[in-house]
Amino acid sequence: MHDPSPLDAIAAFADDIVTLRHQIHQHPELGFEEYQTSDLVADRLLSWGYELTRDIGGTGLVATLRVGDGQRRLGLRADMDALPIQEQTGLPYASVHAGKMHACGHDGHTAMLLGAARYLAATRRFSGTLNLIFQPAEEGLAGAKRMLDDGLFERFPCDAIFAMHNMPGFAERKLVFHAGAFMASSDRASITLHGKGGHGAEPHKAIDPVVAAASIVLGLQTIVARNVDAQHPAVITVGSIKSGEVANVVPQSAQMELSIRALDAGVRDLLEARIRALVEAQAQSFGLRAEIDYWRGYPVLVNDAGQTEFAQRVGEELVGSENVIADARPLMGSEDFAYLLQHCPGSYLLIGNGAGEQVCTVHNPGYDFNDRCIVTGAAYWALLTERFLAA
Repeated sequence: MHDPSPLDAIAAFADDIVTLRHQIHQHPELGFEEYQTSDLVADRLLSWGYELTRDIGGTGLVATLRVGDGQRRLGLRADMDALPIQEQTGLPYASVHAGKMHACGHDGHTAMLLGAARYLAATRRFSGTLNLIFQPAEEGLAGAKRMLDDGLFERFPCDAIFAMHNMPGFAERKLVFHAGAFMASSDRASITLHGKGGHGAEPHKAIDPVVAAASIVLGLQTIVARNVDAQHPAVITVGSIKSGEVANVVPQSAQMELSIRALDAGVRDLLEARIRALVEAQAQSFGLRAEIDYWRGYPVLVNDAGQTEFAQRVGEELVGSENVIADARPLMGSEDFAYLLQHCPGSYLLIGNGAGEQVCTVHNPGYDFNDRCIVTGAAYWALLTERFLAA
């Protein structure tokens, strides 16, 4: 008699994992505040026999399971934090905390990894060391980097590391892969233009920062169009311009907020250099002074080719090649798993959350993680573990 497959075995207790997901969804916590979520995750893992280490990178934790005498070490990561969004789903398990919501599916990511953890602890059909990494603060606060700074890989060495994110727009339960640069870097710039205020009827006696800001917005778009190789995606978005209060006054200053993204480290450097040069030159041409604050955020997420090929083979074995999307187009969104991939080879994949016009995107008050993905996602982690740490 054969042992049940991970899909069948996890399907047998899927209702428990879905209930757990709903519990996490109902009680969302923002980055570095995931105390209740971390406690819930820890309680489950301890009950299944994992060795637990807490308070890594703040509220992060690592659960370790060693089986047999295998020398290989595998890391699987899930994020736990929510977003500062007021939920509008009307679900029976909707957030009970005003202004906080699991609008990106991290509740589902945590539940899938817990489902795999329960299965793997019960079956133990592998030989080696499994490190389950439950990470805080992915949403803009670089929880992955904080865990690295706390010695994540020194304390829990891994030969490879993997992570999965749900993605609306792909059919539910499709597994999506891409070797190489898969997610963009995410940088930010704040620009203050210092002009000279005056009466709106006498603009020649003032130095107008609004006109300069308008010119700079248009000029910034030429950087991508004329300085970046057309085969290298890049984005410069001016998301905010603030200046003045009334119509008949030339304001003293103007503020601009920029989001800058690239899929290549060299292009990322080029964008910063050109933004600084263009803003300074444009400001000087209008006779005013520019103050530029530039922040480097998450780096480009680069999937290791060999580990991505392995991860794709596992997906094909689990759900069939017809349910696997290979060499998907890179995304211009960002993900702090990129920091972990800078220190350990691995791969970041997607699981489809549903396609069609009615599907809600992430970071939207109407979004919800698709519970029908939980068994597939958990079984994928289980099978990947069994194949990577083959007994």
